[in-house]
Amino acid sequence: MNESGFGITQKQGAWVIRMWWPTGPITGGPQRITVEAAEGSAGRDVARGISTTVLRRLDLAAAVKLAESAPELQEGMEEVTAKVEEAGSSAGLLLANEGVSEAYLAMLAATYKTMADLGAPAPVPWLARLVGRRPETLKDHLKRARREGYLTTVAGKAGGELTEKATEVLTACAKSGDDQD
Repeated sequence: MNESGFGITQKQGAWVIRMWWPTGPITGGPQRITVEAAEGSAGRDVARGISTTVLRRLDLAAAVKLAESAPELQEGMEEVTAKVEEAGSSAGLLLANEGVSEAYLAMLAATYKTMADLGAPAPVPWLARLVGRRPETLKDHLKRARREGYLTTVAGKAGGELTEKATEVLTACAKSGDDQD
């Protein structure tokens, strides 16, 4: 496996449990868990298989806390946060220059989705600060982005998925920006 990330290993009885997170911010539990017989485990313990007791003893909370403090992941978090801040500021410039345009709504939707995917506890106030508008105004803009087909809705949660329409607008904006260089 040639993926960059961070792993934590716990031993429970005859079993070794490995948890893995990709490089970047920790927004919850691991994205992969493997359970394998520990080296030198008694054959009779392994022959019974993995029990629910082994799984219940898995200390996910401690693993997440340890993963969150990993320096290599914190570096990734700072880099991602800087990119999100830049995208939010770009949305603010689009709003100032073009008003509530297609490009602005697509950039707003993309930045909001990224913030939500990162597990930001309050993406709307953060994005409002970057765009330079009140949170209430930003909520209206996000509703419009959803209504006009740039961002899907996830019931009861922040975020959503970018639509094909949003992706096309962002691609066109990137191409026109490349043409001006």
